[in-house]
Amino acid sequence: MAKNDKSAKIDKVANIDKTPKATQAIPAVNAKNAAQIERESDAQRPLSKKNFIGMAISGVLIVLGFILMLGDSSTTDTFNPDIFSTRRVVVGPLIAFLGFVLMAVSIIIRPADKTAPKTETEENQD
Repeated sequence: MAKNDKSAKIDKVANIDKTPKATQAIPAVNAKNAAQIERESDAQRPLSKKNFIGMAISGVLIVLGFILMLGDSSTTDTFNPDIFSTRRVVVGPLIAFLGFVLMAVSIIIRPADKTAPKTETEENQD
């Protein structure tokens, strides 16, 4: 089998288009094509409105936790006992940590499928 035969078979199998991308025609968007374009439904989107609200709340919690940790520091001349306050050592980091956990939950949780059929147990509860 000749080398050219092999490459021809590979091209046919891989269905390689040798036309450069710059010379290919791009379909124009007009009224006819616009009717064919469909919007994504809410069920097709990976994140819902609830996910984004949860991410916004968690972002606020993270910033609030870091703001609670702010304060004056001790210097070599004076000691500031406020560096060991409960607000800076416990409350601030706890709120920031909860914000990070809520952010992960907000991203991971899937939106409820509104089009899913009810199972038998859900029908019996109604």
